[in-house]
This record gives sequence, C-alpha cells and structure tokens, in this order.
Amino acid sequence: MTPTPVSARVDLGALASRLPSHPVTRFAPSPTGLLHLGHLVNAIYTWGLAGALGGSVQLRIEDHDRSRSRPDYEGSILFDLAWLGFVADGPLARQSDRLPRYAAALASLSGGGLTYWCDCSRPTVRADGGTVGGELRYSGRCRDRRLGPGGDRGVRVRLDDGDEPFDDGRLGPQVQQPSAQCGDLLARDRHGQWTYQFAVTVDDMQDGIDLVVRGMDLLPSTGRQIALARLLGRPRPPVFVHHPLILAPSGEKFSKSNRDVGLAALRADGVSLEEAIGRAAAAVGLIEGVTPLTTADVAGLVGR
Repeated sequence: MTPTPVSARVDLGALASRLPSHPVTRFAPSPTGLLHLGHLVNAIYTWGLAGALGGSVQLRIEDHDRSRSRPDYEGSILFDLAWLGFVADGPLARQSDRLPRYAAALASLSGGGLTYWCDCSRPTVRADGGTVGGELRYSGRCRDRRLGPGGDRGVRVRLDDGDEPFDDGRLGPQVQQPSAQCGDLLARDRHGQWTYQFAVTVDDMQDGIDLVVRGMDLLPSTGRQIALARLLGRPRPPVFVHHPLILAPSGEKFSKSNRDVGLAALRADGVSLEEAIGRAAAAVGLIEGVTPLTTADVAGLVGR
C-alpha cells in the first residue's frame, strides 16, 4: 500500500489544542553563512504559524560555534529579514551572550551525576560507535573512566536507553531512541564550545518557547532534545513542527556549504521580496506555481 503523502500544511486546530492561547516560537539562524531560500521557508512557517495561532516570534542568533560565526553574516541576516518584512517580537538574543546560562545548566546536571568528561576525538567516536542514520554514534567509551577536567576534553550527558515518543505537529506520532541514535550527548566540545544540541535545548527551555518550527533535517534531534530538557527540569517539552525542505538538483538540502543561491544574490538580480517568498512557498508545496506573496500572506498559507 502506498502511504498517504503528508501535507506541507499544518492542521491549525489540532496544533492550537496543544498550545497556550498565545504561543511563543523562535527564528534561530546561525551566522555562519548567508540566508537562502531554505531559510526563507523556515521564516514562512515560523511567522505563518505564529500569526495564525496568535503567537509571537523571538529572534535568536545561534552563534555557539565561535570558530565559524561572523559578525558580517549576522548583519546580512538582519538585513534580509528587514527586507522581507519579518519582524520579531522583543529584543534580539545571541547565544554568545548566554555562556553563564549554559554553564549553570551543565553544573545542575553534573551535580546530579549525569555528566562525565570525555577525551574522544571524532575519529575515535567513528571507530568505536560507527554511524546511525548518517550521524556519528558515541559508544560510551569514557562513561566509566572517571576522567577529570583537562585540555582537549569535552563533557557528555548520560542518556538512558529507551524510546522517546512525541507528536510532531505536521507529521504526527513519532518514536525515537536517542541513546541508540547518538549515544551520550556532547554538551561542550573538546575546544570548550557549547554544542548546538545543548545550547538550543537550554535556550528553548529558559526562553519559554512553546513551539519549535524547523526543517525535516532536524527531526532526528528531537528525541534527544526532549530527553535532555527533561533532565534539566522541563517535564513538558515544546511542540515541534518539522516542515519540508527545499532540495537542490543533487537531491541534497539547500545549505550554506553548498553555496546555494542566497537571498542577497536574488535581490541583486532584481527579484522582489514578494517573488522570493512565492518561490520558497512553491518549492515546498505550499502553493502551486510561483505566485508573489507578502509577509502578510504567510499566516493564511501554512495552515489547513
């Protein structure tokens, strides 16, 4: 039997029943490259769902990776959002301003015996645990080694075996096994930087994010973030909605590393913001054919 295709749109009634009357979501780009149509899809869903549900959008710059983040990319992101007309509610937040927040969260886990030091390099992790679903899985090599702090050591959070069920707002019921997928979670890497998985979970919890809207590429991260949030003291996780991705001709998702066409390049070629929004919406099946759209249209675009 051929499975029924999942609609690109979201059942707003079902989603609203799981959220407060004025939900809080976020748009959280990383300043490691220029925004492209794939990011625009995320903005359409984020602001569209917030508008349809009477919610608000926080803008968070996820610059936890200090080796790749650049101020000029942040400036470009802010310029592109202003050009498109997507306006956040409240002040801009940067992860680089929140290092004490992450340290306090890690200390709370460490106080409960839930963390340990790890000196495994990426090649060691690959050799020991291999890959699951295309990502490295940590084998737990350092769990019982009782390593102390020192140079070239990261910190991992213990994740127990077992299922992590959740109900995606577009895809429906899901079940993941974080321990089997990725093993114990790296919170701070061997260079002292906070990882995406840790920082985003802490931020979503402490910022009071009710609704996380993001692309399908991050679906595998959901179970582990729910498990980590529970360890940090959040018994009820946010509602997650994972939207379709724009795929390049190669079949890969649009990305900064692939040097896909960015919004700045489209603007320089004379593409209007309405046409850019229409292109992004059509590329993921929200509309048929490219119809010019404005930010005011997106609230009526993403729901059904």
